[in-house]
Amino acid sequence: MNQPRRVAIVGGVRTPFVKSFSKYKATNQELQTEVLNQLAKRFNLKRVDEVVMGTITKAGTDWNLAREAVLGSSLDNSTPAFDLQRACGTGLSALIMVANKIALGQIECGVAGGSDTNSKVSLEFSRKASDKFIGLSRARSAGQTLSGLSRFRFSDFKPKVPGITEPRTGLSMGQHCELMAKEWKVSREEQDQLAYNSHQNGAKAYAEGFYKDSVVPFSGVDKDTILRPETSLEKLASLKPAFDKKSGEGTLTAGNSTAMTDGASCVMLASEDYAKKNGLPILAYFKDGQAAAVDFVGGAGLLMAPTVAVGQMLKRNSLALQDFDFYEIHEAFAAQVLCTLKAWEDEKYCKNVIKIDGALGSIDRSKMNTKGSSLALGHPFAATGARIATTLGDILTEQKGRGLISICTGGGMGVAAILESE
Repeated sequence: MNQPRRVAIVGGVRTPFVKSFSKYKATNQELQTEVLNQLAKRFNLKRVDEVVMGTITKAGTDWNLAREAVLGSSLDNSTPAFDLQRACGTGLSALIMVANKIALGQIECGVAGGSDTNSKVSLEFSRKASDKFIGLSRARSAGQTLSGLSRFRFSDFKPKVPGITEPRTGLSMGQHCELMAKEWKVSREEQDQLAYNSHQNGAKAYAEGFYKDSVVPFSGVDKDTILRPETSLEKLASLKPAFDKKSGEGTLTAGNSTAMTDGASCVMLASEDYAKKNGLPILAYFKDGQAAAVDFVGGAGLLMAPTVAVGQMLKRNSLALQDFDFYEIHEAFAAQVLCTLKAWEDEKYCKNVIKIDGALGSIDRSKMNTKGSSLALGHPFAATGARIATTLGDILTEQKGRGLISICTGGGMGVAAILESE
């Protein structure tokens, strides 16, 4: 096996992220095809060695969206592609997989990313209704067809709308995060402040032209529609709890939780030699990546696994949590970010859960999500990883240093990565 090679982050593109059920009518395949076309146009790509993309809200007929997106794009049909799914960590997991292949010399360049649309989600029917439909499709005579139709009841035609709930607990991510907020004593005021900061940072980044290259117009939209530069702490404080509405102790609201979002993103990676030989830009270098999981069924916080992924990755690289110039921590919920920060400062938690000696400590929050993050920009589940990697790469091009990515996912998992400018 070859020794690891340096992996360059070449650049990424994304559609504007928009609130679901509003501006976009595109399918996941159309969204992925669009960003692949835009990336190919930007870097004059004819073919890459691998495309890895993912989608969470996927129809049963979408057996390999990534490959279909390639076939519908300007990339050569000889470009291989496959789907990957790790909930909200899909995009970053795809990036890590492509990066590892490049590092080992298996490929020279590749594209990672993802998309999600709630506006075009496929509806399902109950298991009993599905069995009846399948039986009807197998009818071979008029008598069999009539017999099959006679078995249907009114209730069979009521679709099941997909929800963001954990199959093992029946609770939504928001409900799980409410439990985390109570356990870690995260206040409503702290959450609203973090959400406010995200919107202000995102608005400033747009005003400074930071997103002019990475966000490409799509379907008549040229910027993220969830961003609220005019929001205030007073407006955020006026919102009612969204997940714990009865106890009077709910702190998660529509303002400090991510909105349902449609969009797509992708990022190109290449070996350092390939990038230089072909005149491609190098925004940053991929240093390492890590995934982890926690036993949320047994009582651990559903969205706390990034604490473990980061801790393990830092230990392997002999780095401290403070050895970073920028922190990109995915804002699924403001409470999730704040619980993560508190856990890293807790010596007992670090010893028992992350399995390290001593607390990781605190970070300089002025270095966190400096261009806005998911609360302000939006969160199309599988698209967030490539969005964050592109953002961090662009930051490291402007300001040299080292950046940490931390993303929580459903299923009690987390994904983390390190990018460096040198």
